[in-house]
Amino acid sequence: MQVSKMAAGLSGSEIIRIGNQVSEQVRQGANICNLTIGDFDPKIFPIPAGLTEGITQAYQAGLTNYPPAAGIGELRQSVSDFLKTRQGLEYGPNDILIAGGSRPLIYATYRALVDPGDRVIFPLPSWNNNHYCHLTGATPVAVPTRAENSFMPTAADLAPHVAGATLLALCSPLNPTGTVFTKAGLEEICELVIAENKRRGPDEKPIYILYDQIYWLLTFGDTQHHDPVSLRPELRDYVVYIDGISKCFAATGVRVGYSFGPPAIIEKMKSILGHVGAWAPKAEQVATAHFMPDTAAVDAFLTESKHKLQSSLQALFDGLKELQAAGYPVDAVAPAGAIYLTAKIDVLGRTAPDGTVLKTTAELTSYLISEAKLALVPFSAFGSPASEPWFRASVGAETTDSILAALPRLRAALDKLK
Repeated sequence: MQVSKMAAGLSGSEIIRIGNQVSEQVRQGANICNLTIGDFDPKIFPIPAGLTEGITQAYQAGLTNYPPAAGIGELRQSVSDFLKTRQGLEYGPNDILIAGGSRPLIYATYRALVDPGDRVIFPLPSWNNNHYCHLTGATPVAVPTRAENSFMPTAADLAPHVAGATLLALCSPLNPTGTVFTKAGLEEICELVIAENKRRGPDEKPIYILYDQIYWLLTFGDTQHHDPVSLRPELRDYVVYIDGISKCFAATGVRVGYSFGPPAIIEKMKSILGHVGAWAPKAEQVATAHFMPDTAAVDAFLTESKHKLQSSLQALFDGLKELQAAGYPVDAVAPAGAIYLTAKIDVLGRTAPDGTVLKTTAELTSYLISEAKLALVPFSAFGSPASEPWFRASVGAETTDSILAALPRLRAALDKLK
């Protein structure tokens, strides 16, 4: 059977492959500390009670028919008010598009702005931009980042690539690293985009920013979230935001995402998703519309969930730093936001007890699953070279106790390497 060239060239998810490996170990009775999936265990992180009640009531009220393709008006108004109150961003209901999570919105942004062959810039590591480029026929321009910059791209990193590019895909807090843009760092990137668009002629397509801030409410300590339009209002016509409730309310399965940006672009995205049919369920939209204005409930939920997330992230960070202090070749980047920790396990080239030389992070990942009962995702799953010993640890589906219990197993597994 022949399929399209796009389908034939589409690669599978390494995260799913690792997840299948973990599932097989669990099936055989292993107790794995699974830090792979960017999700939440509802037993540890249930969605807000008010959201649960609202969804149940909406279904009981029979709100099970088609919603408007752009999202119900009440939810778009709630999102508009939420953005103004929480970020100081003023986008009206007609500037907002609701969809079944953030993924369809990212895809619609690509479809609305990018023609086949257009260049799309994104940092390495980053989540799924290489696949969205493949789906839309774009030319990917993957820009490596550095540990000393917490794996966030800088204006200097991006500057050699902006000429002629159509889209700059950014994310903060960043999946997979859990790190964020500094104000100064993002300001420099904004200035770079402004200067490039001023340089282009009237017949040239401008360069746009896709700004994924799905994790922005999950920042820790003194970390502050920054966004392009708040820093440089003149970018308003060139930034499409991706957001939603999936991460901030631990509601990944509720499937309510929203995008906002220039009206002409949002209108085209509405048409694209209207044909795709990627709308969020009506009952969930109604419940979200009622919950978002409840400031006290939202703040209480965020305070509790952020405390639990930060405790787990800090426990893992501290444990890795203790191993490093004891002479083990590991490291970690201090957690700043999202549900992720960046970990370094620098043992490539070493030999496992069965004689296998660990040449790639995929082989090291398999070794850690089998020997340490610890599952991580290598940055190679996010486009980085398989020779770079960096990993994403996602803490939303494990308890702090489970993470603490895995650290001695990691130490023992490292001790076995030659």
